[in-house]
Amino acid sequence: MNEAADAHHTRLELPEVVRRYQDAHDHHDTDRALSAFTSNARVVDEEHEFRGVEQIRHWLDTAARQFTYTRTLVGAEVIDPDTWLVVNHLEGDFPGGVVDLQYRFVVRDDLIVELVIAP
Repeated sequence: MNEAADAHHTRLELPEVVRRYQDAHDHHDTDRALSAFTSNARVVDEEHEFRGVEQIRHWLDTAARQFTYTRTLVGAEVIDPDTWLVVNHLEGDFPGGVVDLQYRFVVRDDLIVELVIAP
């Protein structure tokens, strides 16, 4: 398989809950994005931690209003049966304007229990 075929194959195998979260976040649909998380999930973004439904809702709402950007899926890999590393390329009006971010999703029972976002 060539690299393009590998990347395409990997994208198709992203868990439904990860695809749902990313699509909902892209469309600023907080309720749909939040439905991808467990009630006691943990999110770490820009070295800030958010735990549980209300803190994650606040993070989603704030992130959606703070900057305008586009996201392109660059690649994904399975770390273990419950953990996915997804690389997204963002371009927008945030400081620096362009960044590739790693999103480490831990999924259990078809919901996200942890999301860590880092450069």
